[in-house]
Amino acid sequence: MAQKPSIPKGTRDFSPSEVAKRNYIFDIVKKHFQTFGFQPIETPSFENSSTLLGKYGEEGDRLIFKILNSGDFISKVDDVTYSSKNSNSIAPKITEKALRYDLTVPFARYVVMHQNDIDFPFKRYQIQPVWRADRPQKGRFREFYQCDADVVGSNSLLQEIEFIQLYDAVFTDLKLEGATIKLNNRKILSGIAETIGAKNLLIDFTVALDKLDKIGEEGVVKEMLSKGISPESIEKVSPLFSLSGSNTEQLAALKQLLASSEEGSTGVEELSFIIETIEAMGLQSANLAIDVTLARGLNYYTGAIFEVSPPEGVKMGSIGGGGRYDDLTGIFGLKDVSGVGISFGLDRIYMVLEELGVFPDAVDQSLEVLCLNFGDNEAISALKLVSSLRKSGIKADLYPSNVKIQKQMKYANNRKVPFVILIGEQELNENSFVVKNMVEGSQEKYSLNTIDNFITSLK
Repeated sequence: MAQKPSIPKGTRDFSPSEVAKRNYIFDIVKKHFQTFGFQPIETPSFENSSTLLGKYGEEGDRLIFKILNSGDFISKVDDVTYSSKNSNSIAPKITEKALRYDLTVPFARYVVMHQNDIDFPFKRYQIQPVWRADRPQKGRFREFYQCDADVVGSNSLLQEIEFIQLYDAVFTDLKLEGATIKLNNRKILSGIAETIGAKNLLIDFTVALDKLDKIGEEGVVKEMLSKGISPESIEKVSPLFSLSGSNTEQLAALKQLLASSEEGSTGVEELSFIIETIEAMGLQSANLAIDVTLARGLNYYTGAIFEVSPPEGVKMGSIGGGGRYDDLTGIFGLKDVSGVGISFGLDRIYMVLEELGVFPDAVDQSLEVLCLNFGDNEAISALKLVSSLRKSGIKADLYPSNVKIQKQMKYANNRKVPFVILIGEQELNENSFVVKNMVEGSQEKYSLNTIDNFITSLK
């Protein structure tokens, strides 16, 4: 008995309906990328391991899918290394390539390699799959698409403002109203760590602070203490645990808290400029909120940090995020090239749209017209009609077999076809065709010589 087929955990098959809905999201995101002046690029699915490793922190490195070298790779491992059973020692000898973990680091590599062909500032967008050896759970997969937009070669804060507007435009177009764009700044986090005397523990401090909404104040304090942050330092930072009020009020509190830190004060100034400009211009449907606990991607973010939450009431993690990385290309030898970028979480956006029921009704309608098959002569006439409809951009098809009409109608219902065309013997003699509206149940006859009347009724 043949073994039942399966797919790896964290991966998925997509039905025609699901692909259509995903493409709907892709198309809207891509449209706004282009409207905002971004250019498309693509990079390979796998990179040299040296390109990826060491760029995402220790945890990120563990989640990178490594590709075994071709051929008899084990024979190239010496006996001492092999018998050590140390994966860190063996891995470099048996794998030199890895599946890309995200699109940002490959983009930095692309910029360095093509710097002489790029016009700076370079605005690029990229929509491709990435892979992570993560533990699969709701909204988290091992293979998923990222939709990224980045600008490199400009340190202007107008770019951050533009990205907030881009998020707002896309989510408004998707009818995903009420999304919250959370904003923070790496300089503020560094300033806080400096102010409380924990600058050397910045990463530990921010990782713990980032968990405030998950484990609460008590849990954060416990984790900070375990990382060596003193009770006195934690006492100084305690106002952050209950920071509230309007963006303006929070900025005032941060300005006071970070008055003694030059770096922290700079972060507050940058955040103030972005928020004041956005509030003056207004957003269509999104909300903008300061979140000083936000610390995503701290290993390479140097300025603004973005994260987008779905509308209130939807239980889902972030549906987008990004930030500024002032020297990401420096890891590949190109120094002092500032960049900032954001990413859209396609899979989570899909689930949110599904949960809210805001996908357009006809988004997965793959066929508008189906001609039934009444026999050889009738089928030829129907095929000519189908060809004319297709030339007019109408999704049309002819049922291939002359089987019972009941079976053909069932097929039309299963495909949710709104219009069925009948060309039987009588219609063939009259040079006509009958259109059945499957939604209303009505029928109307047209002449095959004037099919434009029917085409017009569809548009």
